[in-house]
Amino acid sequence: MSEIHFKTHRELLDSRRPGHGLPGELFGRQDVFETDLDVFFNKLWILVAVTADVPEPGDVFTLDIGKASVMIVRDEDEGIRAFRNVCRHRGSRIMKNEGKASVGMLVCPYHMWTYELDGSLRHTSHMGKDFDPTCHSLIPVHVKVVGAHIFICLAENAPEDFSKLESEMTPRFAPYDLKRTKVAHEMTIVENGNWKLVMENNRECYHCAGTHPELVNSFLPEDFGFCPEGQNEESLRAFEDYKQRNAASQADWESDGFACEAFESLDEDVLTNFRTQRLVIAGAGESQTMSTKVASTKLLGELTRRDLGDVHMWGHHSWTHVMSDHALISYAIPLAPDKTQVRTVWLVHEDAVEGVDYDLKELTEVWVATTAQDAELVGNAHSGTQDPAYIPGPFSRFTEAYLDQFSRWYDARLKANGI
Repeated sequence: MSEIHFKTHRELLDSRRPGHGLPGELFGRQDVFETDLDVFFNKLWILVAVTADVPEPGDVFTLDIGKASVMIVRDEDEGIRAFRNVCRHRGSRIMKNEGKASVGMLVCPYHMWTYELDGSLRHTSHMGKDFDPTCHSLIPVHVKVVGAHIFICLAENAPEDFSKLESEMTPRFAPYDLKRTKVAHEMTIVENGNWKLVMENNRECYHCAGTHPELVNSFLPEDFGFCPEGQNEESLRAFEDYKQRNAASQADWESDGFACEAFESLDEDVLTNFRTQRLVIAGAGESQTMSTKVASTKLLGELTRRDLGDVHMWGHHSWTHVMSDHALISYAIPLAPDKTQVRTVWLVHEDAVEGVDYDLKELTEVWVATTAQDAELVGNAHSGTQDPAYIPGPFSRFTEAYLDQFSRWYDARLKANGI
């Protein structure tokens, strides 16, 4: 009887045909999952929260990433800090649960070691006169705030190319004043699929017409790829109309000082993977709602224009849509080879009043439905990739080019880490 060859991680990566999907074992194996967690979530910049999660001094937002736990803290000077959720005494978790809390100081529940909001050790007992509290501050974590987005990096040396995202997105987000927002709604679900499948699903809209009736109501389908081959004259004319509409909208926005052009940092050599573009919204052109009009009449920042399209940004595990009236921010955290936690928050102006300035159902119904639909799609795809009959098929070069690019980047990052 011949022995079954157990392919290494590198052999699986090298077996991918150009322009085709990843082998199924890269979605289902525990060793691959653990490597992914280390390379893509412990060593790179990741989105973990929004500024509205910690609106006041003493507010804490706690998040687990694999075995690591991180506290996002609003300090006394209203700055945002991040610390490892590990007491410097005997390692107890300081915040026992994930999510939001409000504290005066950070107190370990085990032996009551107490820390200031800047991480310095404020109080201990029975440690003797030779004990130096300055040597036992909380372990800081790299943190950056861009718009409403709170990014952290768990590595000792954070990737320097994050500055590209900062310099590109800061002016794009500036008119919306996203730090002056509040969470109108949030939802966290666990999708029954690998995190890479969650992101592949997000990076293409080949599937959208047949699965996302609410979402396509406000999208122009041509934004997500168009194959002119075999199209009738009516479809080709519609595509020309689409290009003219896009050009006119861009010229109008740019004349008012709003950045529009797509910017990509997706090549194999980059560490901080992201893309941004201002997209035209269909219909009334105002917001991703069923009516395509704003859901909140209290616009973000000091905006007066409602028809500013969708400032879309995605990274290697997150996606964002910012419109004149609200922002939607989602990010994925791997839990297991076949489990991925997806958190979504809807942000509105900090002074907007539910029932007066906005209707919550109107604000959230498109992406509540879309998120549930995506979860089903990802779960179904993951199950199929684990079938012995699965053979990765070709990507559409018109609608799935970003998936092939993501696969190449994924491979390159692992190779750079010796995988």
